[in-house]
Amino acid sequence: MDKQNAPTLSDRLLVFVATLGPIGRMPKAPGTWGSAAALAAAPWCFVPLPLPARLGVLAAVLLAGTWAAGRAEKILGRKDPGCVVVDELLGQWTAFAPFFLSGWTQNMPLDLLELFLLFRFFDILKPWPIRALDRGVPGGLGIMLDDLAAGLCAAAAFALLHLFI
Repeated sequence: MDKQNAPTLSDRLLVFVATLGPIGRMPKAPGTWGSAAALAAAPWCFVPLPLPARLGVLAAVLLAGTWAAGRAEKILGRKDPGCVVVDELLGQWTAFAPFFLSGWTQNMPLDLLELFLLFRFFDILKPWPIRALDRGVPGGLGIMLDDLAAGLCAAAAFALLHLFI
């Protein structure tokens, strides 16, 4: 690689953000690892926040993730590279956002696990409209939006399941 095409420090930092550091470089199922990292961090970094702050965090992750994921696509030369997992962070935390507003509960660990599984279900299967976003929106925004939609679907499914069960 010649010096003109070498990744800049900014490029390396954006790829680091897009891959959540080493998490996206896990050898198998990087999306699941990214979701697991979001699950592990949520009780300390996300769930304790009030809803307006959670929404602010989600907006910041969406903006930074869109920029980082779009740049990572170009640097890595692949459309929606598997190692880009910042979208899993957005989707997983979107699924968690409307719940646990009264703080830690006895059921929280199981509820977080259930939301994790529901998010992975929607993210992997990509039913409509998730698939339409995945295929129809290019670049970093497309990478982020399908996971945002999967998180919203997971939250809705969780709410419906707990309404009737």
